[in-house]
Amino acid sequence: MTNRPIPSPIFPNFVPVLKTLDRYIIRQFLGTFFFILVVIMLIAVVFDISEKTQDFARMKATTHEIIFDFYINFIVYYSNLFSGLLIFIAVLLFTSRLAHRTEVIAMLSSGVSFPRIMWPYFLAASLLTGMSLLVNHTILPAANKVRLAFEEEHIRATYFVDAKHLHREISPGTISYFESWKAKEKMGFRFSLEHWENDVLTKKLTADRAEYDSLKGAWRVSDYLIRTMDGTTERIQRGQMLDTVINLKPSDMGQRWETSMAMSWTELNNYIRAKNAQGDGTVTPYLIEKYQRTSYPFATYVFTLIGVSIASRKVRGGTGLHLALGVLLSLLYIFAMKLTTVAATNAGLDPIIAVWAPNVLFAIVGVLLYRQAPK
Repeated sequence: MTNRPIPSPIFPNFVPVLKTLDRYIIRQFLGTFFFILVVIMLIAVVFDISEKTQDFARMKATTHEIIFDFYINFIVYYSNLFSGLLIFIAVLLFTSRLAHRTEVIAMLSSGVSFPRIMWPYFLAASLLTGMSLLVNHTILPAANKVRLAFEEEHIRATYFVDAKHLHREISPGTISYFESWKAKEKMGFRFSLEHWENDVLTKKLTADRAEYDSLKGAWRVSDYLIRTMDGTTERIQRGQMLDTVINLKPSDMGQRWETSMAMSWTELNNYIRAKNAQGDGTVTPYLIEKYQRTSYPFATYVFTLIGVSIASRKVRGGTGLHLALGVLLSLLYIFAMKLTTVAATNAGLDPIIAVWAPNVLFAIVGVLLYRQAPK
């Protein structure tokens, strides 16, 4: 009896002697990815600095705030945002070099199966997916909170948005309405506040204007009319100015979708529940943000499968052709993601389907390409 290693039933050719191959592929994969990531981030920071030079000259932010509050978190955000596509490019570049030097053919000729070659790729992809999940759910919201606060104070005027015809259910039976809302002034026009009991309107306040006082935490209504109904009796009260406390804040009128990126997982879920309770129909962008925090990291597996399947075949165009195909597929993926998220926002498509559909679609493409890969 010999002491030959026993192959794995899942990966028949996976024996300890090939561990060097695993280390080689994982090292090259991760090394190529992080090199590309550093280069792209350096370029992005340089371009952003060139665009904001005048803003930095006018603002009162210190150099320490610009570097640590803005650009460190800027790098964290965009590194995670583009990580999937950069992983794709890294896989294409590294695998294309292997194919061009006929190293893939040599592996296959020596008895190493193509699934066995894929094994270290997916080990590295799992590491990157885990890192991305950790960043998306814990590190990134805190980083975005600091970055967006810096932009709010020094660059952008406000995160709130103007809107028209806003209905909000403040509490059961209490409904507010603004015909138009000006976020910067924290002021609404053609305001009304209704109280309903057992489907009967009991009290209604209407005002020409309602302005939020941040210091008092109250609303000041101008040119108001209050109607109080009690059976067949109706009382009317008029006035020029009235301060009233309402469980309503300017942020309840609507915020820029970027604010969802600064919310922790718990804050995001609580915000969505609160908006649904108010009857606010603009929660779709927040649901998309919630689901994307998980779907984007898992796209790493899809990009890895497609990248290896494409680049492992030696072709006349070499690395250039592989990169061209990679860029084309990347653009198609971005287009598919944009198409489905727009459909969720404007056409009623379920946000979870909108977020995961591109991954599923391109996973099918990856499987078809994998079946055509050299065996």
